Amino acid sequence: MGQSLLDALNVRVVGNGRKYLLLAHGFGTDQSAWKRILPYFLSQFKVILYDLVCAGTVNPNYFDFCRYTSLHAYADDLLHILDSLGVDSCVYVGHSVSAMIGVLASIRRPEIFSKLILIGASPRFLNDKDYHGGFEEAVIDKVFAAMEGNYEAWVNGFAPLAVGADVPVAVQEFSRTLFNMRPDISLFVSRTVFNSDLREVLGLVKTPCWIIQTAKDVSVPTSVATYLKDKLGGRNTVVMLDIEGHLPHLSAPVLLAHHLNEAFST
Repeated sequence: MGQSLLDALNVRVVGNGRKYLLLAHGFGTDQSAWKRILPYFLSQFKVILYDLVCAGTVNPNYFDFCRYTSLHAYADDLLHILDSLGVDSCVYVGHSVSAMIGVLASIRRPEIFSKLILIGASPRFLNDKDYHGGFEEAVIDKVFAAMEGNYEAWVNGFAPLAVGADVPVAVQEFSRTLFNMRPDISLFVSRTVFNSDLREVLGLVKTPCWIIQTAKDVSVPTSVATYLKDKLGGRNTVVMLDIEGHLPHLSAPVLLAHHLNEAFST
Protein backbone atom coordinates (compact mmCIF):
# COMPACT_ATOMS: atom_id res chain seq x y z
CA MET A 1 0.00 0.00 0.00
CA GLY A 2 1.27 3.44 -0.90
CA GLN A 3 0.15 5.11 2.30
CA SER A 4 0.54 3.69 5.75
CA LEU A 5 -1.62 0.74 6.64
CA LEU A 6 -3.07 2.60 9.62
CA ASP A 7 -4.39 5.36 7.35
CA ALA A 8 -5.56 2.93 4.68
CA LEU A 9 -7.57 0.84 7.14
CA ASN A 10 -8.98 3.87 9.00
CA VAL A 11 -7.42 2.92 12.33
CA ARG A 12 -8.78 4.88 15.31
CA VAL A 13 -7.99 4.80 19.01
CA VAL A 14 -10.68 6.21 21.30
CA GLY A 15 -11.46 6.05 25.00
CA ASN A 16 -9.90 6.97 28.31
CA GLY A 17 -8.88 3.66 29.88
CA ARG A 18 -5.38 2.34 30.43
CA LYS A 19 -5.83 -1.10 28.87
CA TYR A 20 -6.34 -1.71 25.17
CA LEU A 21 -9.46 -3.27 23.65
CA LEU A 22 -9.54 -4.06 19.94
CA LEU A 23 -12.88 -4.44 18.15
CA ALA A 24 -12.62 -6.22 14.79
CA HIS A 25 -15.66 -6.40 12.52
CA GLY A 26 -16.74 -9.29 10.31
CA PHE A 27 -17.50 -9.77 6.63
CA GLY A 28 -19.97 -7.33 5.12
CA THR A 29 -19.60 -4.64 7.78
CA ASP A 30 -17.03 -2.05 8.83
CA GLN A 31 -16.02 -0.52 12.14
CA SER A 32 -19.33 1.37 12.33
CA ALA A 33 -20.91 -1.99 13.29
CA TRP A 34 -19.58 -1.38 16.82
CA LYS A 35 -21.15 2.05 17.28
CA ARG A 36 -23.87 0.81 19.65
CA ILE A 37 -21.36 -1.21 21.67
CA LEU A 38 -18.58 1.35 21.85
CA PRO A 39 -20.06 3.79 24.42
CA TYR A 40 -20.17 1.06 27.08
CA PHE A 41 -16.39 0.70 27.13
CA LEU A 42 -14.87 4.11 26.44
CA SER A 43 -14.25 4.78 30.14
CA GLN A 44 -12.62 1.38 30.70
CA PHE A 45 -10.34 1.04 27.68
CA LYS A 46 -8.42 2.63 24.92
CA VAL A 47 -10.47 1.11 22.10
CA ILE A 48 -8.81 0.33 18.79
CA LEU A 49 -11.06 0.18 15.74
CA TYR A 50 -10.14 -0.48 12.14
CA ASP A 51 -11.65 -1.63 8.86
CA LEU A 52 -10.72 -4.87 7.16
CA VAL A 53 -9.14 -4.19 3.78
CA CYS A 54 -12.23 -5.63 2.07
CA ALA A 55 -14.64 -3.21 3.77
CA GLY A 56 -16.52 -0.68 1.68
CA THR A 57 -14.98 2.17 3.67
CA VAL A 58 -11.48 1.25 2.42
CA ASN A 59 -10.22 2.37 -1.00
CA PRO A 60 -10.74 -0.77 -3.14
CA ASN A 61 -7.40 -0.11 -4.83
CA TYR A 62 -5.76 -1.33 -1.62
CA PHE A 63 -7.32 -4.77 -1.98
CA ASP A 64 -4.64 -7.05 -3.44
CA PHE A 65 -6.31 -10.10 -4.97
CA CYS A 66 -2.97 -11.94 -4.97
CA ARG A 67 -2.24 -11.24 -1.30
CA TYR A 68 -5.60 -11.70 0.41
CA THR A 69 -6.10 -15.30 -0.66
CA SER A 70 -6.08 -16.58 2.92
CA LEU A 71 -6.90 -15.27 6.39
CA HIS A 72 -3.19 -15.19 7.22
CA ALA A 73 -2.81 -11.94 5.24
CA TYR A 74 -5.54 -10.34 7.36
CA ALA A 75 -3.72 -11.54 10.50
CA ASP A 76 -0.58 -9.84 9.15
CA ASP A 77 -2.53 -6.56 8.92
CA LEU A 78 -3.84 -6.95 12.47
CA LEU A 79 -0.39 -7.56 13.92
CA HIS A 80 1.06 -4.66 11.91
CA ILE A 81 -1.57 -2.35 13.39
CA LEU A 82 -0.84 -3.47 16.95
CA ASP A 83 2.92 -3.14 16.45
CA SER A 84 2.57 0.29 14.83
CA LEU A 85 0.51 1.50 17.79
CA GLY A 86 3.02 0.08 20.26
CA VAL A 87 0.45 -2.22 21.85
CA ASP A 88 2.02 -4.95 23.96
CA SER A 89 -1.23 -6.36 25.40
CA CYS A 90 -4.90 -6.13 24.44
CA VAL A 91 -8.28 -7.79 24.80
CA TYR A 92 -9.42 -8.79 21.33
CA VAL A 93 -13.06 -8.96 20.23
CA GLY A 94 -13.54 -10.44 16.77
CA HIS A 95 -16.81 -11.00 14.96
CA SER A 96 -17.24 -13.81 12.42
CA VAL A 97 -14.20 -13.95 10.11
CA SER A 98 -12.31 -11.57 12.40
CA ALA A 99 -12.69 -14.08 15.21
CA MET A 100 -10.55 -16.50 13.21
CA ILE A 101 -8.18 -13.72 12.15
CA GLY A 102 -7.60 -13.09 15.85
CA VAL A 103 -7.04 -16.80 16.43
CA LEU A 104 -4.30 -16.86 13.79
CA ALA A 105 -2.67 -13.70 15.13
CA SER A 106 -2.71 -15.05 18.70
CA ILE A 107 -0.91 -18.22 17.63
CA ARG A 108 1.88 -16.16 16.12
CA ARG A 109 2.10 -13.57 18.90
CA PRO A 110 0.37 -14.93 22.02
CA GLU A 111 1.98 -12.35 24.31
CA ILE A 112 -0.04 -9.52 22.71
CA PHE A 113 -3.46 -11.04 23.41
CA SER A 114 -4.63 -11.33 27.01
CA LYS A 115 -8.04 -12.67 25.97
CA LEU A 116 -9.90 -13.51 22.77
CA ILE A 117 -13.64 -12.95 22.57
CA LEU A 118 -14.99 -14.74 19.52
CA ILE A 119 -18.49 -13.79 18.32
CA GLY A 120 -20.16 -16.02 15.72
CA ALA A 121 -16.86 -17.77 15.04
CA SER A 122 -16.32 -20.77 12.79
CA PRO A 123 -13.09 -22.55 11.85
CA ARG A 124 -14.82 -24.10 8.82
CA PHE A 125 -18.22 -23.34 7.31
CA LEU A 126 -18.45 -26.43 5.11
CA ASN A 127 -19.66 -29.74 6.48
CA ASP A 128 -17.13 -32.56 6.66
CA LYS A 129 -17.00 -36.08 8.01
CA ASP A 130 -17.77 -35.90 11.75
CA TYR A 131 -18.01 -32.09 11.54
CA HIS A 132 -21.10 -29.94 11.05
CA GLY A 133 -20.09 -26.54 9.74
CA GLY A 134 -23.57 -25.67 8.52
CA PHE A 135 -23.18 -25.70 4.73
CA GLU A 136 -22.86 -28.21 1.92
CA GLU A 137 -20.56 -27.26 -0.94
CA ALA A 138 -23.40 -27.26 -3.46
CA VAL A 139 -25.31 -24.71 -1.37
CA ILE A 140 -22.26 -22.45 -1.13
CA ASP A 141 -21.76 -22.65 -4.90
CA LYS A 142 -25.34 -21.40 -5.34
CA VAL A 143 -24.61 -18.50 -2.97
CA PHE A 144 -21.57 -17.54 -5.03
CA ALA A 145 -23.60 -17.76 -8.24
CA ALA A 146 -26.29 -15.53 -6.74
CA MET A 147 -23.72 -12.96 -5.64
CA GLU A 148 -22.14 -12.94 -9.07
CA GLY A 149 -25.41 -12.88 -10.98
CA ASN A 150 -27.23 -10.10 -9.11
CA TYR A 151 -25.40 -8.66 -6.12
CA GLU A 152 -28.20 -6.28 -5.16
CA ALA A 153 -30.79 -9.06 -5.08
CA TRP A 154 -28.43 -11.25 -3.07
CA VAL A 155 -27.87 -8.52 -0.46
CA ASN A 156 -31.60 -7.87 -0.17
CA GLY A 157 -32.16 -11.57 0.54
CA PHE A 158 -29.12 -12.27 2.68
CA ALA A 159 -29.18 -9.29 5.05
CA PRO A 160 -32.47 -10.16 6.81
CA LEU A 161 -31.47 -13.83 7.03
CA ALA A 162 -28.15 -12.94 8.64
CA VAL A 163 -29.67 -10.50 11.12
CA GLY A 164 -32.29 -13.12 11.94
CA ALA A 165 -34.21 -11.14 14.53
CA ASP A 166 -36.99 -8.72 13.59
CA VAL A 167 -34.84 -5.61 13.95
CA PRO A 168 -35.32 -3.52 10.79
CA VAL A 169 -32.65 -0.97 11.73
CA ALA A 170 -30.08 -3.78 11.96
CA VAL A 171 -31.11 -5.17 8.54
CA GLN A 172 -30.87 -1.67 7.09
CA GLU A 173 -27.42 -1.13 8.58
CA PHE A 174 -26.06 -4.49 7.43
CA SER A 175 -27.49 -3.93 3.95
CA ARG A 176 -25.83 -0.51 3.78
CA THR A 177 -22.35 -1.87 4.54
CA LEU A 178 -22.78 -4.84 2.21
CA PHE A 179 -23.75 -2.47 -0.60
CA ASN A 180 -20.69 -0.36 0.19
CA MET A 181 -18.44 -3.28 -0.74
CA ARG A 182 -17.38 -3.63 -4.35
CA PRO A 183 -19.21 -6.77 -5.56
CA ASP A 184 -16.13 -8.48 -6.98
CA ILE A 185 -14.25 -7.98 -3.70
CA SER A 186 -17.25 -9.22 -1.71
CA LEU A 187 -17.42 -12.40 -3.81
CA PHE A 188 -13.66 -12.98 -3.62
CA VAL A 189 -13.63 -12.61 0.19
CA SER A 190 -16.67 -14.87 0.51
CA ARG A 191 -14.85 -17.57 -1.45
CA THR A 192 -11.78 -17.16 0.77
CA VAL A 193 -13.82 -17.39 3.96
CA PHE A 194 -15.95 -20.36 2.92
CA ASN A 195 -12.93 -22.27 1.62
CA SER A 196 -10.97 -21.74 4.84
CA ASP A 197 -10.37 -24.61 7.22
CA LEU A 198 -8.58 -23.68 10.44
CA ARG A 199 -9.56 -26.71 12.51
CA GLU A 200 -6.02 -28.07 12.62
CA VAL A 201 -4.56 -24.93 14.25
CA LEU A 202 -7.10 -24.50 17.06
CA GLY A 203 -5.05 -26.52 19.53
CA LEU A 204 -2.17 -24.05 19.11
CA VAL A 205 -4.22 -21.27 20.71
CA LYS A 206 -3.20 -20.83 24.35
CA THR A 207 -4.92 -17.49 24.96
CA PRO A 208 -8.11 -17.74 27.08
CA CYS A 209 -11.18 -17.54 24.83
CA TRP A 210 -14.79 -16.52 25.33
CA ILE A 211 -16.97 -17.96 22.57
CA ILE A 212 -20.21 -16.01 22.17
CA GLN A 213 -22.84 -17.68 20.01
CA THR A 214 -26.52 -16.96 19.39
CA ALA A 215 -29.12 -19.70 19.75
CA LYS A 216 -30.05 -19.50 16.05
CA ASP A 217 -27.52 -18.30 13.51
CA VAL A 218 -28.00 -18.94 9.79
CA SER A 219 -24.21 -18.91 9.31
CA VAL A 220 -22.93 -20.83 12.34
CA PRO A 221 -24.75 -23.76 14.05
CA THR A 222 -24.51 -23.93 17.83
CA SER A 223 -22.50 -27.15 17.59
CA VAL A 224 -19.57 -25.11 16.26
CA ALA A 225 -19.31 -23.22 19.56
CA THR A 226 -19.00 -26.54 21.39
CA TYR A 227 -16.42 -27.71 18.85
CA LEU A 228 -14.34 -24.57 19.42
CA LYS A 229 -14.50 -25.00 23.19
CA ASP A 230 -13.27 -28.56 22.89
CA LYS A 231 -10.52 -27.88 20.34
CA LEU A 232 -9.05 -24.50 21.31
CA GLY A 233 -5.94 -25.08 23.37
CA GLY A 234 -6.45 -22.61 26.19
CA ARG A 235 -9.05 -22.04 28.90
CA ASN A 236 -12.36 -21.54 27.11
CA THR A 237 -15.86 -20.40 28.01
CA VAL A 238 -19.00 -20.63 25.85
CA VAL A 239 -21.81 -18.09 26.24
CA MET A 240 -25.06 -18.84 24.42
CA LEU A 241 -27.27 -15.83 23.76
CA ASP A 242 -30.98 -16.65 23.65
CA ILE A 243 -31.53 -14.61 20.49
CA GLU A 244 -31.43 -15.09 16.73
CA GLY A 245 -28.94 -13.83 14.22
CA HIS A 246 -25.30 -13.62 13.23
CA LEU A 247 -24.84 -9.96 14.18
CA PRO A 248 -25.79 -9.44 17.84
CA HIS A 249 -23.81 -6.19 17.99
CA LEU A 250 -26.34 -4.79 15.50
CA SER A 251 -29.51 -6.56 16.65
CA ALA A 252 -29.01 -6.82 20.45
CA PRO A 253 -26.21 -4.43 21.45
CA VAL A 254 -27.29 -3.99 25.09
CA LEU A 255 -27.36 -7.73 25.68
CA LEU A 256 -24.04 -8.25 23.94
CA ALA A 257 -22.42 -5.37 25.85
CA HIS A 258 -23.50 -7.01 29.10
CA HIS A 259 -21.82 -10.28 28.18
CA LEU A 260 -18.73 -8.55 26.86
CA ASN A 261 -18.38 -6.72 30.15
CA GLU A 262 -18.70 -10.05 31.94
CA ALA A 263 -15.96 -11.49 29.74
CA PHE A 264 -13.68 -8.51 30.35
CA SER A 265 -14.02 -8.76 34.11
CA THR A 266 -13.53 -12.51 34.43
